[in-house]
Amino acid sequence: MSRKAAVPTVSNGSYLQGQANGRLSSMDSGQPAQEGKVVLKKKVTLLRGISIIIGTIIGAGIFISPKGILKNTGSVGMSLTIWTACGILSLFGALCYAELGTCIKKSGGHYTYILEAFGPLPAFVRVWVELLIIRPAATAVISLAFGRYILEPFFMQCEIPELAIKLITAVGITLVMVLNSTSVSWSARIQMFLTFCKLVAILIIIVPGVIQLIKGETQHFKNAFAGNDASVMGLPLAFYSGMYAYSGWFYLNFVTEEVENPEKNIPLAICISMIIVTVGYVLTNVAYFTTISAGDLLLSKAVAVTFAERLMGNFSLAVPVFVALSCFGSMNGGVFAVSRMFFVASREGHLPEILSMIHVRKHTPLPAVIVLHPLTMIMLFNGDLYSLLNFLSFARWLFIGLVVAGLIYLRYKRPDMPRPFKVPLFIPALFSFTCLFMVALSLYSDPVNTGIGFAITLTGIPAYYLFIVWDKKPKWFRKLLGK
Repeated sequence: MSRKAAVPTVSNGSYLQGQANGRLSSMDSGQPAQEGKVVLKKKVTLLRGISIIIGTIIGAGIFISPKGILKNTGSVGMSLTIWTACGILSLFGALCYAELGTCIKKSGGHYTYILEAFGPLPAFVRVWVELLIIRPAATAVISLAFGRYILEPFFMQCEIPELAIKLITAVGITLVMVLNSTSVSWSARIQMFLTFCKLVAILIIIVPGVIQLIKGETQHFKNAFAGNDASVMGLPLAFYSGMYAYSGWFYLNFVTEEVENPEKNIPLAICISMIIVTVGYVLTNVAYFTTISAGDLLLSKAVAVTFAERLMGNFSLAVPVFVALSCFGSMNGGVFAVSRMFFVASREGHLPEILSMIHVRKHTPLPAVIVLHPLTMIMLFNGDLYSLLNFLSFARWLFIGLVVAGLIYLRYKRPDMPRPFKVPLFIPALFSFTCLFMVALSLYSDPVNTGIGFAITLTGIPAYYLFIVWDKKPKWFRKLLGK
């Protein structure tokens, strides 16, 4: 049986390809797609939306290494304070994105909101950095954790070979790409199952921790704020670690066009998810300290495994499996969401036209998913992935701060825009200021790594003029871009 070719999609009744120097043509026309055209279906329900957010936020970090915050705060009490503060700050950011998602009903997340508020150049730079480095590197890092922990039960007595980890990781990445290329429904269903596994994994840690508290194991909480004094430069680094652990609350906004009843479901999904994650993270860290001292936690390579070995005996073998499933869920949620950013950027003329096509029968943005595969494989087998993430971590918060500043700007620029969900103005003001302050402070505290990241981000400006603005391209160059 022959397979039909992918065809261009339609949003709100019109094909938006080629609007490189304009704004989004319609915020919410309410018009149905033209008959015979293929569109992305609204298959993301409230429960699926919650599973996308929780399933993407909860990755390997909370199970493997929460010691970054402890190291930079110097005390148990201060580390728990930072975990709580980062959860509240992330909730503020999520509420801002909930307002944007209900008044700008287009997929694409950061890219779409920057395009609407500030125009095509900063929007192109955002999607350029995401496609080139951030998403492939982030997917490769979380998938490496998946590969390591899925093999952990088979190599209990010896070191896991690096080649074995990378091969299993490559299989996991390929499986995620195939899943997201094959079916939106199955991808969402598996995400819901993996989200359930993540919550079970957290409960496996929290419940024994509560039992330890009931037994009076509180010695590690005495003089909780005593210890090594945290430096002024250490606190921003602790916030970076915390915000990285919570990052993922914005991914539902990448698939806005596929959310059922977005005016209601986006704010609900975001609020429910952030409350669950924040409570879960804080209680998980409390559970760790009922059994592990601050000194032992700093020495542990995998805190959850150390905790399980001390309390659960043979059952501790289940923890690496749950960590692996947690990582797989983050991989799946990230690819599912970010492929929509590339899809929308292509539809607006900022990426090759083929990325704005969807499969005629499967209704998945097949090319936008597949483009991530070779880039992620390159990141997996070459280079220091953690350095790449450090180089560009400031870029993520720079653009998120810019998005939320754009919300404030749109309040004055377009006061009559329908806003079914509206947050108090102090929330976006506080959140955007905090993001931009952290970015500025990181440039001061770590000028080499953030300077390299800044330079990579700036390459998006000449790329914009070369690929988008320059209208006298040779014929072979236009063909290469799919124009």
